[in-house]
Amino acid sequence: MPRKKVTIVGAGMTGGAMAQRLIERDICDVVLQDDPQFAGTMHFGKALDESQASSWEGYSMRISATDGWEETANSDVVIITAGAPRKPGMTREELLNGNADIVAAKVSAAAKASPKAVLIIFSNPMDAMCQVAMKASGFPRERVVGQGGALDSARYRYFVADAVGVSVRDVHGYVIGGHTDTTMVPVVSQTRIGGVPLTDLLPADQVQALVARAMRGGAEIGELYKTGSAYFAPSAATITMAEAILLDQKRLIPCSVWHQGEYGIRDVFSGTVCQLGEGGIQKTFELPLTDDERQRVVAAADATKELVKLLN
Repeated sequence: MPRKKVTIVGAGMTGGAMAQRLIERDICDVVLQDDPQFAGTMHFGKALDESQASSWEGYSMRISATDGWEETANSDVVIITAGAPRKPGMTREELLNGNADIVAAKVSAAAKASPKAVLIIFSNPMDAMCQVAMKASGFPRERVVGQGGALDSARYRYFVADAVGVSVRDVHGYVIGGHTDTTMVPVVSQTRIGGVPLTDLLPADQVQALVARAMRGGAEIGELYKTGSAYFAPSAATITMAEAILLDQKRLIPCSVWHQGEYGIRDVFSGTVCQLGEGGIQKTFELPLTDDERQRVVAAADATKELVKLLN
């Protein structure tokens, strides 16, 4: 049986962390792809550095780097992290279209090299970049999935576990909707701790404080780092998704998916709970929502539709 392969496009802090988490699982070969114009030889350095860890970590899969696409051929999963951060004086539209150009070019090349791959989109603005990726690849909705809800839910669950004083493993709660600090929707009404509703364990004001902190989780990390953004938790969330697909784990993970009727939403990428396994998205689930939660989920999709209109 041929070995599984995952290509990570973009070898920055997040791409490098993803590569480390994935290769140390020892379930697939990993290829770091980047542009030498921006990355220099950093991706080759990271691949070699992590390869040298294998004697102590004990994995036998291979991690390599490339400037091109031949080595990425026939990847089972391609993770797109490429894109530029917003710079001073740059408009939202400039960031959007600049990253759209990068994502479209990378996805087009990746899809030609790996026509049966599942794409996991990490680049921001993520929901809009998923739409760019689906168009550039020509892939069906099942094979284009956005990482966003997985990370947002991880942050939410951690804050809930910390507040209640329990293991995060026993916290079940999802963040759906958009992947921005104004459009994500932590679904409080369905959050459970060992089966007990969160609202039975914490007062309403404390719950809302947890929600507010989760919604600006990325901003808080950025403020603490001073330069750069989060990469430990984002890499963990993304590689959990990749592992579910590679091993056909059929895991239920909140992801951005091309909505075709979920919550009454159509023809836009937005977050809901998806079953991930072989071939990508195998099924989507609609959570039972309060009226307020449903309105916010629909509003998040509408906001992404307005953002997509700004694409050249």
